[in-house]
Amino acid sequence: MQTIPLTEQELDRLENLLYADLFEGETMPLDTLQGFLCAVISGPETVPASVWLPLVFGEIEYDTLAQGQELAALLLKFHESIASALANGEDFDLILYGLEDDPDELDFASWSDGYVYGSQIGEVDWFETAGEFAHDLSEKMEVFFLLNGMLKEDAIKSKEPWLSAKEEKKLLAQAQEDMPDTIGAIYRFWRNLDTPATVRRESPKVGRNDPCPCGSGKKFKQCCEEKPTLH
Repeated sequence: MQTIPLTEQELDRLENLLYADLFEGETMPLDTLQGFLCAVISGPETVPASVWLPLVFGEIEYDTLAQGQELAALLLKFHESIASALANGEDFDLILYGLEDDPDELDFASWSDGYVYGSQIGEVDWFETAGEFAHDLSEKMEVFFLLNGMLKEDAIKSKEPWLSAKEEKKLLAQAQEDMPDTIGAIYRFWRNLDTPATVRRESPKVGRNDPCPCGSGKKFKQCCEEKPTLH
């Protein structure tokens, strides 16, 4: 069953609500949100709205009940439109903003951060559940780990050699080109996997506004959510 996607006016309204002064920058930007929902929808389990909605905008007291209901309705419709597109193998426009220091360059990192975070919020561990196919999944996820800088950061932390500037630029360009197909490939990966044995996470989930478990004293969204754990 196909779902009617958000109109341009609805998408603009959702964007405006997410950036409203009321939320004081606590909500996910629209590009991160789209990546987040793509992962939430694609994984091996059904993540209920009661789990993912609070991670988008936290526990905020709205100016009016109608405002909160409007935002929730738009978020649910956005979720359903992405779910329909993925289920039907349809192309959909990726929401990518320009970089702050170079508006002509698209920010794939923010979108990829959302996807990686969305892959981690459920009860089920993606890589453990993938079992013998974990390497295949890991290869697909490398697109997002590369685009959000995690692979480079991990190499530097581990004092391992990294690519030359020329090689890195070429690899990033390829990852950007591959990203739309990779989104669909991961969705199909989980749909085609024969009844995977689900492996639940040993550590509890962390909310975006909770103290980061690394002990930095910062909120999770300002610390390790920006640098999700690489499996």
